[in-house]
Amino acid sequence: MFSIRAASLGPILAGLITASLVKGSTNSGTQARIWDADRAPEATNRKMVTGMDEVREKKQEIRNYIAAFFNSLADDVLKANTRVIENRLFEFANFLESKIVLLYMNAENEVVTENIIKRAYEFNKIVVLPAFDANSATMKLMKVDNPGKDLVMGPRGILEPDPSKCKTVPLDCIDIAIVPGIAMDEKGGRIGSGHGYYDRIIPDLPMTTRKVGLVFEGQLVPQVPMESHDKHVDIIITEKRVIYKI
Repeated sequence: MFSIRAASLGPILAGLITASLVKGSTNSGTQARIWDADRAPEATNRKMVTGMDEVREKKQEIRNYIAAFFNSLADDVLKANTRVIENRLFEFANFLESKIVLLYMNAENEVVTENIIKRAYEFNKIVVLPAFDANSATMKLMKVDNPGKDLVMGPRGILEPDPSKCKTVPLDCIDIAIVPGIAMDEKGGRIGSGHGYYDRIIPDLPMTTRKVGLVFEGQLVPQVPMESHDKHVDIIITEKRVIYKI
């Protein structure tokens, strides 16, 4: 079987040749098969790249929208709603029943967790925080006994466990994972920093480990644009409700 691609023969011949020749065993002996450019591998790859670019652009638009939302909130409203989310978490049965909890030190446009971490010790939780490797876009989970002494400034510009003072915790030991997010939807779709740290770790957590996102109602969007590597959370806690993935 051989084929001639019209577009490769210049504008004059391209107008004359619209098919590739296929030698077969049909009654006519030789048939013309229309070349479908959309099915060409390079065309498919272009579509995939374009689709991914569009998703990333939409994600960035949402990040910009959420940044504007945070800037619009008065400090007293932000603190009050943060406290409500915190209280909901500490009333949440899965959290109360857990022993080893993965928490996070918040970055910009994420629910603040400073007081959540302090209260976790009061509830006799074993607190685990992530340490980030910016080069590999991965994170290591580490047990933190004293946040006042065991944290150092990390590559993301936020405090994280000091490897010289904190021990690594295996993923299968985590009872509940509290996951940050810049935006989420009611199906558990999530937009983070864009580096994929949590997308890499969520699939490796045990099935029994609840993945819980903390966001304000204003951070909820109708639908998060998802890529193949993006992962969902199971439950979302806002200042108004607890949302179970649907």
